[in-house]
Amino acid sequence: MDMKRINAGKLRAIGYDARERILRVEFDDGSAIDYSGVGSEVWRRFSTSGAAWSFYRDNIEEEFAGKRGRAAVDSKRAELEALFKQPKEE
Repeated sequence: MDMKRINAGKLRAIGYDARERILRVEFDDGSAIDYSGVGSEVWRRFSTSGAAWSFYRDNIEEEFAGKRGRAAVDSKRAELEALFKQPKEE
């Protein structure tokens, strides 16, 4: 699923799987929620909203069943952390 980075309220990224009708919402604390049964029109309105946090609170949070999880670690960040990781002393 392709994620769209946003900075709106506590939201940090959103993504949508049209085939499975799953909306993924990632938050600034590293948590994520996958909402099932989300139609493409809701995704279109959410992803283009000028007030994504308000849209999320009003139209998604209480309207759809969500499954909590963790946001995927940004691969570039993981690569940088691995590059600069200090070797263990023996």
